[in-house]
This record gives sequence, structure tokens and C-alpha cells, in this order.
Amino acid sequence: MEARRLAVLCSHLRQIDPGPSSLPERPKLNTLSGLSTSNCSTNADDQHRSDSAKKNEEKHCIFCKIIRGESPAFKLYEDDICLCILDLNPLIHGHSLIIPKSHFSSLEETPPPVVAAMCSKVPFISKSIMRATKCDSFNLLVNSGAAAGQVIFHTHIHIVPRNAHDQLWTSKME
Repeated sequence: MEARRLAVLCSHLRQIDPGPSSLPERPKLNTLSGLSTSNCSTNADDQHRSDSAKKNEEKHCIFCKIIRGESPAFKLYEDDICLCILDLNPLIHGHSLIIPKSHFSSLEETPPPVVAAMCSKVPFISKSIMRATKCDSFNLLVNSGAAAGQVIFHTHIHIVPRNAHDQLWTSKME
């Protein structure tokens, strides 16, 4: 069964002879029609929000809409706890997100068993993404909180496939 999932995942990501400049310019998040950030708060007052306020946040959260099937997304993997989709605003071909199916606005609010379930999928998913994109490396990123660059306030893990000299950002090795 795992081999079949790997084959399906690879077929969805298979790169079609991208030349050196085939990656389109990355659009700004606010220019994508119908895509909005979650209006979840990141203040300390979060603990005191009413259940109706939390339900309202889930109602308007783009990731919750994807999970409910109300917004389109390209699903790479899904189980009872999490979902992996291609990023709608990718840094590079194959940039993917692992998202919990339950709404948590930040990593700090996400229960450890949910974080563990998400992280346990990283080896399988990243291996498939690297194979499909012909990359030999990847970055695993979590932006937790506005100051860290979190834009959609629903916990998610980025898997960003990398190649040497792709110039997404520099490392000390280059």
C-alpha cells in the first residue's frame, strides 16, 4: 500500500522538463483570488476566546476550507490526522504543506500528539517530493507567529525541496 501511495505522490509532482527559467514569478499572497489568511488571533487572549469565536475562525480559515472540501487544493497525502497539499504560493516546484485536520492557530497551540503525527509523515512525504522533483535536499520550516512570518494562522509545516545553487536563500555551504 505504501509503495502505491509513493507512486501516486510522485506522479502528481513529476516535473516536466523545467528549463532553468521555467518557474513562474511567485505571486504575492494578496493577489491570489479567493485566498485569504485566517483571522485567528495570536494574542495571549486566545485562551479566553469563546467557542463561537473559534468556530468563526475555523469557518474563514483557508486550510479549514480545504480540509472541508470547500476550497480547491492539490492533495498529496491524507490520513485521519493530517493532510499534505501543494503550496498555492510555492517558493519552488514541489513546495508542500503538512496541515493538521483540526484547527490550531500556532505550533504552540497544537497538541504534541498532533505535532508528532505530522512530523512522522515528513520522511515519507519528503522522500517522495525529492524523488519527483529530482532534488537531493529539502528544508523543513515552521513559521509560528506573525513575527516569524506566519501568514495563515493554522499550524502547518513547509517542505521545500532544494537543489544546489537554486538561490532560494543562501547557506554557509555556498
